[in-house]
Amino acid sequence: MSGGGLVVAAHKSGAGKTTLTLALLAALKRRGLAVHAAKAGPDYIDPAFHERATGHGSVNLDSWAMPPGLLNALMSGATSEADIVVVEGVMGLFDGIAGAAGRTGATADLAARFGLPVVLVIDVTSQAQSAAALLRGFATHDPAVQIAGVVLNRVASERHAKLVSRAIEALRIPILGMLPRDKTVTLPERHLGLVQAGEHDDLDDRFAALAALAEAHLDVDAVLALARPPLLQSDAVSGRLAPPGMRIAVAQDAAFTFLYPHLVQGWRDQGATLVPFSPLADEGPDPGCDSCWLPGGYPELHAGRIAAASGFTCKLAAFAETRPVHGECGGYMVLGKGLVDADGVRHAMTGLLSHATSFADRKMHLGYREAKLLEPSVLGGIGARVRGHEYHYARVIEPGDDAPLAALADGEGTPIGSSGGRRGTVTGTFFHAIAAA
Repeated sequence: MSGGGLVVAAHKSGAGKTTLTLALLAALKRRGLAVHAAKAGPDYIDPAFHERATGHGSVNLDSWAMPPGLLNALMSGATSEADIVVVEGVMGLFDGIAGAAGRTGATADLAARFGLPVVLVIDVTSQAQSAAALLRGFATHDPAVQIAGVVLNRVASERHAKLVSRAIEALRIPILGMLPRDKTVTLPERHLGLVQAGEHDDLDDRFAALAALAEAHLDVDAVLALARPPLLQSDAVSGRLAPPGMRIAVAQDAAFTFLYPHLVQGWRDQGATLVPFSPLADEGPDPGCDSCWLPGGYPELHAGRIAAASGFTCKLAAFAETRPVHGECGGYMVLGKGLVDADGVRHAMTGLLSHATSFADRKMHLGYREAKLLEPSVLGGIGARVRGHEYHYARVIEPGDDAPLAALADGEGTPIGSSGGRRGTVTGTFFHAIAAA
């Protein structure tokens, strides 16, 4: 089986990409198709919803962080077992960083690289005929990107629909559907995005409602007809991160959830086994493992329980006496000596690194990062370069005295200082690794 693909994109963030994507995925699965999904850019939360909607793992595709060969391999893997692959975009279609052509992180990079048609969703709130001018601009902005159809979202009435659709007719871009304003299908959010898929006890009902929405208001057959096989180039696969060990203890519960599917699969492909454990259940890493990974997540929401998990703290400390432990973002916060929650209460963390963090006085840190390692770690040796990103609201309030782990530059190469820390076998940073540079 080798399926076709298409991209769901939008003119801006918040226009309805995720709603449309999940509605399509749910409807296609209900029709009995083997449907897979992918997410443009660095995002942990949307792929988990994709997986729940389709029953198949989703994968991230990032044109800035991932070398072309890795992108090809991931897209090839997604299409090889699917009737159709739906790629959910990020932000607006052309939004990325100033960078080399095809390596900006924009959704448009993926559409052009793989020759995939774009279904553009436009939020027509507070506009009518002007939506046609917007669509015309998107359709002609880049000849390498084909806008194959449009979905109008948040249509207020029949009259509103007629005004917009008549203006778009002259563009000869098919209108594939019109979604009404409907707050009942909106998923709840928190500070890092949607409330995670695993936290909903009514997700099957939500997907059933989304599938019904798609069948009622979209031409699903026309969307299916647009999909075409991706253009896969012959670039050698590069950029895969080596596994931190052959048996990796991975923290996995409501506080530790952010681990990229392509990293997990890449580690397994290289022979590694992942052994999950739950700090919130006061579990420690399996002593039979040779490394431990604390992913990002929401430790700030569970700081009291983590502080009370003395078994976890003791077992992790014993593990770290002889084997590497690495923490990303939330995991890095837990490796420090203290975490101040949103109410201003300080909780003792594991103390394996000497910094302390706070979620009380929040400040958003967001963007691509290239890390040059200053200390050896599971990410590589001194001087190794790794691409990834930061997205968090916590901040360091006590820097501690550990050796800095990496020197960071932003996505355009501007140095932004050192990050993280290393003490003995323990390393951590707010930086999320995606691929070797």
